[in-house]
Amino acid sequence: MPRPANPEVRARLLSVGRQVVHDQGFNGCGVQDITAAAGIPKGSFYNYFDSKESFASEILKEYWQSIEDRHGPRLYDARVKPLARIVKFFQGLCEDHGEHDFTLGCLIGNLSLELSKGSIDARKSLSDLLLRWQGALADCLREAQVRHELADDRDADELAAILIEAWEGAVMRSKVDQNDNACRRFETVVLPRLIG
Repeated sequence: MPRPANPEVRARLLSVGRQVVHDQGFNGCGVQDITAAAGIPKGSFYNYFDSKESFASEILKEYWQSIEDRHGPRLYDARVKPLARIVKFFQGLCEDHGEHDFTLGCLIGNLSLELSKGSIDARKSLSDLLLRWQGALADCLREAQVRHELADDRDADELAAILIEAWEGAVMRSKVDQNDNACRRFETVVLPRLIG
């Protein structure tokens, strides 16, 4: 009779494995690297995940949840004007990248480049997360329109999508240059032009 899956082992695989994938890239690491980092036998991986691609979907969800937990409240802080909330949200993301000297990039962006062509499950997870992110930003933008901080004729959903696309490009450039220049340009040039 097989042993039941251990939730602690699954959590460890997700936490440690996410860092392995973030450090080495999805294609740069194997299941053996993930399980070794988590301190479990390689064969145990498949007790928790159907495939490495399904594992990628799970770490993406956990990654975005960690961002929502840390920075999401900034988008809903009614004491702050909606457009200022968006600026603070992206400043928080920039600080996160700075903690790693801008070497890791965004896991969503990284895995978008690596997996969007080869894994239907990962692509769906990526699409769902991007839409979730877009929705949170669009809610702030619509509130800004109600408060007459943003023109009514702006499409909030489209503008939110553009903000994400511009941010991901800045993070990619920051990863290449390993400095904050592109993220700072996003904050000081792109954001004011798009939402100012």
